[in-house]
Amino acid sequence: MKHHRKQQLRRLATQRPYQIVAGSAAALVLASVTGVLLTNTDDVPVRQESSAAVAELPPRLGDAATRNQARIGAPASPAPGATPGEANPDLTRKAAPKPPKSKVLDYNYQAQATYWNCGPAAVRNALSATGIERTQDELAGPLGADEFGTDSAEDTTRVLNTEVKGSPYRTRMIPGSAPTPDQMDQLQADVVRAITDGRAIVANTVGDATDTNGGWHSFPGGHYIAVVGYKDDGRTVRVADSANPATASYWMTTIELANWMATRGYSA
Repeated sequence: MKHHRKQQLRRLATQRPYQIVAGSAAALVLASVTGVLLTNTDDVPVRQESSAAVAELPPRLGDAATRNQARIGAPASPAPGATPGEANPDLTRKAAPKPPKSKVLDYNYQAQATYWNCGPAAVRNALSATGIERTQDELAGPLGADEFGTDSAEDTTRVLNTEVKGSPYRTRMIPGSAPTPDQMDQLQADVVRAITDGRAIVANTVGDATDTNGGWHSFPGGHYIAVVGYKDDGRTVRVADSANPATASYWMTTIELANWMATRGYSA
């Protein structure tokens, strides 16, 4: 009996360390798992804060970084028109220079050869401002000019564009009995642009008009003149008039000229 109890005690003594070790290992595994769970739980808001912080980064100047580019720090695509390492041309392009407040072209004046030849004479005087020399006879045929004159500004535009490189001329009509404010503004802008580019304008006028010195100009059947300059930002224009060498040139307000062209038009 004693011997049997000694064997039981010996068995318990030898088994208990293993049970303790096993229990400790289980506790260690449990603690490790708990630690991982706690660690993962702590990581979640950190990652969310990081994502939110990156997503809220302001876009770079001149580009629009995507979310992926913002997350990985990749450079955004260059703006249209720019190449890597070069400045954006839209930001570096210089503004076009403002036109001068006044300008008069250097032209070669000639009076019209006949009473009906004002169309060829006006086109000839206008072309001389661009360095193109033509005779009135050379221009009469292409313009369709005869004893009844030249038909319309469409004809002067067509012939001017055959002579001037790039065909820059366009016809502007003032069909009503009086120009509108928009048509007056358009004429002023056309005068400044053409003269600044070194081109004279040809205008088809009819009726009466008064220049800035009080001179009276009357052509009931119609008349063609060349506009060879302007001043006061185009509010006043310089007219080259082939009708009479005694009044070869004079100044006229742009408003007066616009009214003088009512029902007709001009080439600019």
